[in-house]
Amino acid sequence: MINYREDTELLSVLENASMDDLNILVDIITDGGEGRVSLDEEVAKALTTYMKAGKKYQQQHLKMIAREIQHFGGNSIINLFRGQGVEYREIVCDVADHLKTNYNEKQDIALLESAVLIKVVEKSLEKMSEKEREAFFAEFKVPYRMGAADAVPVALGLLQGAIKLGGFKSYMLAATVAAAVAKAILPAAARFGAVQGMNKAIGVMAGPIGWAITTIWTAFDLASPAYRVTVPCVIQLAYMRQKALLEQCPNCNAIVVGDAKFCNECGHKLAQ
Repeated sequence: MINYREDTELLSVLENASMDDLNILVDIITDGGEGRVSLDEEVAKALTTYMKAGKKYQQQHLKMIAREIQHFGGNSIINLFRGQGVEYREIVCDVADHLKTNYNEKQDIALLESAVLIKVVEKSLEKMSEKEREAFFAEFKVPYRMGAADAVPVALGLLQGAIKLGGFKSYMLAATVAAAVAKAILPAAARFGAVQGMNKAIGVMAGPIGWAITTIWTAFDLASPAYRVTVPCVIQLAYMRQKALLEQCPNCNAIVVGDAKFCNECGHKLAQ
């Protein structure tokens, strides 16, 4: 059995995540509860049983999730001879290499994850119409010169600059890509609750990029069973990390936008 190795960059995100977000991660790992060839049957049963019971994940279950992600990462990097999986940072870099992403391996882990998200967006833009591209960038308040030869790279560069600053735009990007990927790869029953929550925050953007990701998903060559897990896991974890970095309503955990005095979801009065 592959042992869990201490990994704060991975475990800290799991510890701060909502049940819905963790459930999507479990569905990715277990293939919607169907199981995978390299996934231990007892682990799959334990995670799916706990998820269906609607109970809060305990520390042992979070480490079980982390261990399986490390395990699949080890499969993709082919170093299981160590007797354990690989650290999450190594997995993110491996996914970035697989998607042919430009990145600096010494960057903050959130920036590494964002580089992966930008690459997915870049590929998706190739499948969008000019109007869809303009609408997408408009949501981030990034100008897009329709018809210009360099319109996409210039707008992407501006978007990358905004994402590096962190904040709500980084969360919007992560939520947009994560929701689209979940829709593309998970059964309807598995994705409905959590994806619905993501869509409330990102609104119209889910439309064009969701369709585009569905059409380009096979372009990333996920023939390897390990990459079918590690690529969507990194995207989901990127979303979960960005969500944890933002202020949330203490009553319903909805994201608080700007200096709002009341929660947009439940109306709870927020401390200023």
